[in-house]
Amino acid sequence: MIGRSVGFGFATARDAIARGLVRLHVTPNTLSLIGAALTCGAGVCYALGAGADGTLLRAGAWSVDAAGGAGFLLPAGLLLVLASACDMLDGAVARIGTSKTAFGGFLDSTLDRLSDFAVYAGIAIGFARREPANLTFCLLAMVAVANAYMISYTKARAEDFIDTCSVGFWQRGERSTAVLIGTFAGHVPALMIQQALLPALTVWRRVRHTQLTLRARAGRPVRPLPGWLDMLRLWRAPRMTVSYDLVVAVNIAWLLLADLPATDVLRTWWT
Repeated sequence: MIGRSVGFGFATARDAIARGLVRLHVTPNTLSLIGAALTCGAGVCYALGAGADGTLLRAGAWSVDAAGGAGFLLPAGLLLVLASACDMLDGAVARIGTSKTAFGGFLDSTLDRLSDFAVYAGIAIGFARREPANLTFCLLAMVAVANAYMISYTKARAEDFIDTCSVGFWQRGERSTAVLIGTFAGHVPALMIQQALLPALTVWRRVRHTQLTLRARAGRPVRPLPGWLDMLRLWRAPRMTVSYDLVVAVNIAWLLLADLPATDVLRTWWT
């Protein structure tokens, strides 16, 4: 399967680099802090990547062309690649160097939330800098960061009551990958629509999973869906399965092909 092959390749390269970092005495917490700083830098690039020109915020105008400030989108993507590398390496360094600590896990999770905010706040500022400000996509960026926070919060809170709540398609890895693809494709409007709508389904699934697990524990099990109907819900498949790969392919296709204008629907309705 595609996911298994790609995952194996990334894991092999990650662990090889992590072993080198351990020999250099680089700590996991240092990598976490560097990754967060790089992501904040990317957020600044997003904010600078939009200007007063009304055409600049069209999907196709978010390019590597430096005219009008759109050239900041490329360095935003490159900074996020480096930040993602740090995000993958901090855990590997902790594991290989046997330096995993409870505080390290707490710090990494906390900085992840800061990174989520930096990306979407930067994009929101970019749309706000338009003249007039694009209210629709500012709102979509706000909803997207709320989804990211709620996905993390529902898992953390649910696991006070149940053993695990790592369900749902839009986990951090999938969201980070979507941001990278949308950035390099130059389709930030399509990215915002996707991240404002679809991750909310993961929030709902975690809430529902917690409810059903607690209900079953209380002796009130819920009748499962028919097998054929459950098989149609491809987005519920675990990573490294064919169904999961299909859902990933559809989401990547959206980000690559959806050349959408950043139409300010809210302003149109209100005026």
